[in-house]
Amino acid sequence: MSGRKRHILVDTLGLLLAVVVHPASVQDRDGAKLVLAKAALRLSRLRLIWVDHGYAGALVEWVQQQFGWVLEVVQHACRAAEGVFVPLGTKPPPQPAVFAVLPRRWVVERTLAWLGLHRRLSKDYEGLPETEEAWVQIAMIRLMLRRLGHAP
Repeated sequence: MSGRKRHILVDTLGLLLAVVVHPASVQDRDGAKLVLAKAALRLSRLRLIWVDHGYAGALVEWVQQQFGWVLEVVQHACRAAEGVFVPLGTKPPPQPAVFAVLPRRWVVERTLAWLGLHRRLSKDYEGLPETEEAWVQIAMIRLMLRRLGHAP
């Protein structure tokens, strides 16, 4: 089983909306197109998607043209300050803290951590990408059922 990547789309609670598993040779922006095209079939009310800065650029325009969705790039604090010109004799703006929680970024990271707790998903065991997608869905179903069982 060669290297693969998972692209997931989650809601604001971190629950799975769509998943696509593809070869690692596919660039992340192209993988994002695959998962967004899959999501478009079922998510007609979707309007706004938060993405990491790695998905900025032409993908933002493509998503707007194809689906009418807004792709909002979550900027790193240090990236927002890059390229600031500081004239001689003036103080530069304060540097951001070494660690800063990025708004909305933790939601998908938390979901990936939940998936990593499942043995079948901790490594690349599956022969087919479709099988790995099914295991991701099974893991999320299990997670949602456990939460429903513990609800007051």
